[in-house]
Amino acid sequence: MIRLVFALRRSPSLTREDFQAYWKNTHAPLVAELSKDLDILRYVQTHTVDEAKEARKARGEMEPPYDGVAELWWSDETKLEEIFGTKAGQLAGKLLLEDETRFIDLANSPIWFAHEYPQINPSPEEILAEPDNGIIKVFFPLRQKSLLAESEARHYWLTHHGPIVRAKGNEAGILCYRQIHRANSKTDIMLQKSRGTRVSSYLGHAEAWVDRNGITSAEAAEAANKAFISDEMNFIDMKRSTIFYGNEYSVIDNR
Repeated sequence: MIRLVFALRRSPSLTREDFQAYWKNTHAPLVAELSKDLDILRYVQTHTVDEAKEARKARGEMEPPYDGVAELWWSDETKLEEIFGTKAGQLAGKLLLEDETRFIDLANSPIWFAHEYPQINPSPEEILAEPDNGIIKVFFPLRQKSLLAESEARHYWLTHHGPIVRAKGNEAGILCYRQIHRANSKTDIMLQKSRGTRVSSYLGHAEAWVDRNGITSAEAAEAANKAFISDEMNFIDMKRSTIFYGNEYSVIDNR
């Protein structure tokens, strides 16, 4: 399975509330209408609701948070390339891009394809950070330190940092934790060119679903988060990364 990650900054003419309302109430139905032409397996919107000021402060200087993230899934990359090669797929993509220009600052909204690496993964995979269920989604787009090659950073993230989060995740109230690594897909370039993207893609992002009501010890949760941050400093360039919290809206789910 392959996932499209689209980190969104709103058009300068819109407030965050207006941006998110248009995205949810106007753009989402358009995606749903065209989903068969694009053979979309799943589509989820994450709306930023908390800029995670304390989490950002603990990590030092970081990039500004995004206003939300659009994520779409396909069964595999070969299938995706076939869809973009059809007339119906090309027309659907054109219609979606035309609507994106109405509310998204496309130049400053990076877009890329990625692969999932589950670390703490419940079964069935049905957790959503909905507005009223007490769960929040942590979204952490990251870039590696300049001294690390991409392969080195990926290896460290998977084999060293992942086990630390798995070991202490329960203490931090983490219900689910995944690493989403950029796929370096050749389709990235096509999407970025059509949108005039100026921002470079991230190495990937970490995502976690946290049950704030499920934390039994504030002291243990704080200690776990300090351990996470201490290790992040070994491979993440915080000045070129960001973190924020959001609520999710599931628009399409054909799993």
